[in-house]
Amino acid sequence: MPFTRITLRQGYSDAQITQISDILQQTLEDEFSVPSGDRFQVFEALPVNQRVFDRHYKSGGRSNNFIQFHILAGKPRTPEEKQNLCRVLCQRLQSTLNIHPDDVMVMIQFNTADEWSFSQGWLLSEEA
Repeated sequence: MPFTRITLRQGYSDAQITQISDILQQTLEDEFSVPSGDRFQVFEALPVNQRVFDRHYKSGGRSNNFIQFHILAGKPRTPEEKQNLCRVLCQRLQSTLNIHPDDVMVMIQFNTADEWSFSQGWLLSEEA
């Protein structure tokens, strides 16, 4: 049940955003065992002056193609699962869209079923 906010530069085409979305979803399914219908993403395309980031902090050098993935997930994952998610996501973005791994930042947070309501005001923990 991840929710992901993807922040990127303005100028990506609808087709490219769809590709990014599909790559993220497939990677979540493969590396986090997320069900195929569980897709919740928000894309935030911002102008240059509203994206402030260090071009070299813990990176070989970021370009204007820098993308941030903020993933909120309801089930904790192992360090290996998190590592695999980040690496596979970078590899797929590079091979499909030529987005360099230095331009990909991933932040992962976890919470519990008591903090999700998908609809009707029912907490996920109540659905069992």
